[in-house]
Amino acid sequence: MNISGIDINLFQVLHAVLKERSATRAAKRLNVTQSAVSNALARLRTLLNDPLVVRSSRGLAPTPRAVELYPLVESAMSQLQSALDQQSGSDPAQITRCFNLACSDPSQVPDVCKLVEMLSQRMPRARLRVVSVDYLLASNGLETGEVDAMLGPRRVAKGFHWTELYQDDAVLIVCRNHRRVSKNISVAIFNSLQHIDTMVTSGDSGHTRRPYLPFPKKNGLNRRVILTVPSFTAAAMVVARTEYAAGIPRRVATVLSKYLPLKIVEFPFPGSTSDVALIWHSRTDADQAARHFREAVIAALRG
Repeated sequence: MNISGIDINLFQVLHAVLKERSATRAAKRLNVTQSAVSNALARLRTLLNDPLVVRSSRGLAPTPRAVELYPLVESAMSQLQSALDQQSGSDPAQITRCFNLACSDPSQVPDVCKLVEMLSQRMPRARLRVVSVDYLLASNGLETGEVDAMLGPRRVAKGFHWTELYQDDAVLIVCRNHRRVSKNISVAIFNSLQHIDTMVTSGDSGHTRRPYLPFPKKNGLNRRVILTVPSFTAAAMVVARTEYAAGIPRRVATVLSKYLPLKIVEFPFPGSTSDVALIWHSRTDADQAARHFREAVIAALRG
């Protein structure tokens, strides 16, 4: 098949259809009519000798061939956009792109506000879209270009770049008027409390983050977990209205304690620390606009 005889716009339509799983939404995304999308799909089906998408109860479902093509088309569209943005990305104040940042609950609470403030100063015309780490993993976002960067544990895998931003440690939170817990807590009182556990996606497929895991049994802990939640914010909301306790990152606790009746308590044993890095893929490393965005993230969050 000779690429010189192919209308590249057809693949732009395919990209939109596979992303939206709807011809109507794809047409709206591309600012064309639905019939134009249908015609483009018909031409692609003939060209590739595959249905590409079929109707399902949830919209348009991709065929195996379309699933195979999607990351390639996604990458090609993104690289073409990057090439067009190279010149326009020289002045950060004029960049109008939407940047996608993936981060988990511990970073969303304290970091997004700081980043928004920094972007308003450095890149006032840019837009920010924050997505969950679950979404990042499901979409393979860094590799496909769906996500520009993520906040999380540093990656040393081939094709990734990273730079360290900050360290965070864990603290215990209880309600502000808790009857038995003051600023200092003994192991005995710690063990007598009812605890909330958290399971937060960390950025590595199949792994979750539990702040108590690094604490060895030699500390004499006997934690009685009565509730498990998927976010530290949910844990803090429950703690504020009960006499339960929860271990959450210090940065999250500091922010939430300004809005909720929480008391921050130091653990009666050595706490755990975690490193948070900014991670991006090689495919966006040289992109000028993406580089300005990463510099803004670093300026807002490092330290």
